[in-house]
Amino acid sequence: MMTDRNMVRSLGTEPPILADGRRAPDRREISLRWLTGTFLTGITSCVLMGVALFAALDGRQQLAIPAEAYAVAGPDQDSSQETAKRGERLIGPNIAARPSDKAILEVPTVIHEGETEVVRRQPFMHVKMSLAANYAVQDEYPRFDPLAIFADDDKNTAPRTGSLYGSDVESQVSLRTIAFPVTGDTHPYASGMSFDEVEEAVRTNGSVLTDGNTQIAALSYIDPQRFADDSEVDLTAGLAARVIEQNMSVSAPEPLTPQTPEYADDIIPVRRAQPVDAAMMGSGYPRAEAEDVARYLAPQIGADGLTEGDVLRIGLIQRGEEARIVRVSLYRHATHVVTLALNDAGRLVVGSEPPLLDAIASAFDDRPMPIPAGRDLPRVYDGIYRAAISYGMNKQMTAQIIRLLASNVDFQAQLKPTDMLEAFFSVSDEDGQATDESELLYVSARFGDTLTTFYRFQDPADSSIDYFDAEGKSIRQFLLRNPVPNGRFTSGFGMRRHPILGYSKMHTGADWAAPRGTPIIASGNGVVEKAGWDSGGYGNQTLIRHANGYITSYNHQSAIAKDVKPGAKVRQGQVIGWVGNTGLSTGAHLHYELVVNGTKVDPLKVRLPGGKSLTGEALAKFEVERQRIDALLGNVERQKQLAAR
Repeated sequence: MMTDRNMVRSLGTEPPILADGRRAPDRREISLRWLTGTFLTGITSCVLMGVALFAALDGRQQLAIPAEAYAVAGPDQDSSQETAKRGERLIGPNIAARPSDKAILEVPTVIHEGETEVVRRQPFMHVKMSLAANYAVQDEYPRFDPLAIFADDDKNTAPRTGSLYGSDVESQVSLRTIAFPVTGDTHPYASGMSFDEVEEAVRTNGSVLTDGNTQIAALSYIDPQRFADDSEVDLTAGLAARVIEQNMSVSAPEPLTPQTPEYADDIIPVRRAQPVDAAMMGSGYPRAEAEDVARYLAPQIGADGLTEGDVLRIGLIQRGEEARIVRVSLYRHATHVVTLALNDAGRLVVGSEPPLLDAIASAFDDRPMPIPAGRDLPRVYDGIYRAAISYGMNKQMTAQIIRLLASNVDFQAQLKPTDMLEAFFSVSDEDGQATDESELLYVSARFGDTLTTFYRFQDPADSSIDYFDAEGKSIRQFLLRNPVPNGRFTSGFGMRRHPILGYSKMHTGADWAAPRGTPIIASGNGVVEKAGWDSGGYGNQTLIRHANGYITSYNHQSAIAKDVKPGAKVRQGQVIGWVGNTGLSTGAHLHYELVVNGTKVDPLKVRLPGGKSLTGEALAKFEVERQRIDALLGNVERQKQLAAR
C-alpha cells in the first residue's frame, strides 16, 4: 500500500505553470463562465428536443398505431402519391374544407319594406360537412354549456334575407301592391271605338290573330266570310305551314307516360384495378350485359382492364322498368379514351366522343374525408363547431344550429364516421363567409340512423320566425323535461319513503340535484301564475301556465328571478330562479312537477304535444318555400332515389 508521502512524490512537487503572471486557482472556487455555459447548453438541448418531438407528433398527444395511420391515410389514396419522398408526411395534415362540398348559389329573394316588396339576387352558401373529419380550426369556440344551449336567444324580428322568390330577376325589382278600386273613377277612361273602327282593326290584324294553328276569324262564333278580302284570297291558307330541314319528320307531341323512353347517363368511378364486367356488376348491371360490354371494350383497352381512377360512362334508354345500354365511354383520369355506340344491327361500334359532363370530373368527389381512429373522434358538440367554422359559418350561426338540434341530439356523445351536416345560409359576397347579417334557411343533420331536417319560415299571421320540419311542425319542444340542464337526476315519479316524514308517500315529480345557486330555466313559453313562498313544504315555488291546460311547478328554489312575477310572460330557456334547499328538503335540488288539466303526471314519461304546427294558408306558403329550397339543393331528386330503393 502506497504511503501519503509516496503518493505526493509520485504526483510531482513542481509548482503549476502559470501564464501572464496569474495565480494558481483555488480548488474551492467555481468558474462562473463554465457554470453559465453548462446551464445554457442544457436549456437549449431541452428546447430543441421538445420542438423536434412536437413536430414529429404534429401536435398529437400520442403516437399513432398502424391501424390509426391507415384509417387517417385511407385506402383510396391517389396512385400518383405512392412513392414517398424524403421529408414528406406519411399522414396528411389537418383538413380545412373540401371545395367540392361547397357551392355559391345566386338566388332571387323577396323582402317586405313597408308596402313595397323588393326582389333582389343574393348569394347563398350550400355546404355538406363530414363532422368526423380532422378539421383545422384556428378560431376558439365556446365551451360546452348546457344552460347556454337551451337558452333561447333567437329574436323574432323581420328576416334580413327574406323568402325565396319564384322567378328570376336580373338585379333588383321593387313591387307595390294596392287594392283595385271598385268604386269611383280614379283613372280617365278612353273613348270607345266605333263599329267601323273595330271592323277595320279585325281586317288589319286578322292574319295574325290565331289560336294555335286556327285563325280567330274562323272560330264558330264569328262568320269568316265577313272579313274576307275582295281579292278572294283565303286568309286561313298557310297558317299551319312550317319550314323544316330536309330528311326531317315532324310528329305531334306525345304525352309522357311511364313507358315513354328516356335517355340517362350512369357514371361509375373505378376505385381499384378490376375487369370491366366486375365494375359493372358491382354497380347493379346483369352479368350478361356486363360481359357483353367487356367483350366489346377489350380490343380498345387491352387485357389489363380498368385501372384505379378510370370512369365508365354508360348511356341508357329507359322505358318503364326496362333499361337498354346504347353507349359506353371510358375516361382515364378525366381524359376520354374511347366511346362505343350501338348501331342499327345492335352491336357496339367505335363512335365519337359525347359532350363532357361535369359528373366525370367530380366522380370521385363523393369519397368521405379521412377519418381518424374511432377512439380519437371528438364529441358531437366539438365536431359541429369545427366543421361549421371550417366551412365559413360564424360562431353565432353555429350556436343557432346547436340550439335547434338540442332536443334531438346528445352533444356529449362521440361522433360516428358517418355523421353529416348539410346547411344552406345567406352570405354577403362570393367569399362564402357568414356575417352578422347572414341567416340560416335550411339544415339537414344525420347522426347515426337519425335524420333531422328543418326549414326557416316566417308565419304571415304574427310575423314570427321559426324552423319547421318537412311536415310544417315546429322543431322546438313544447316543454323541456329537465329545467336544470346540468343537473343530476336523483328521484322519479311514484311511491317512495319520504326522507323527512319517514313514511311512504307519493312523489309527484322528478328531482334534479345541483349545487345551490345553479340556474333553473322555464320548460316552455307561458305566463307566471305564482312566484313566492309555499307553506306546504315546497319552499320558494314558481308556477307557470302553458297552453292547452299544462302547468309546470318549480320548487325548493333558493331565490326567484326578479322579473318572474304573477302575470309575467316567460319564454322557454329563460332563467326563472336558482336551485336551493328551502321547504321540506334534505339537500340542494329542484323538485319539478307537471300538471295536466289538474292532474299531476310523470314529467319524464308523459307524452308531450309537439311544438307549433302550421295550418291553412300558412302551411300552403311554407310548402311553396320548402319546395323552392329542395329544388335549389337537389333534394327532390335525392328523395326520389331514396324512395326507389
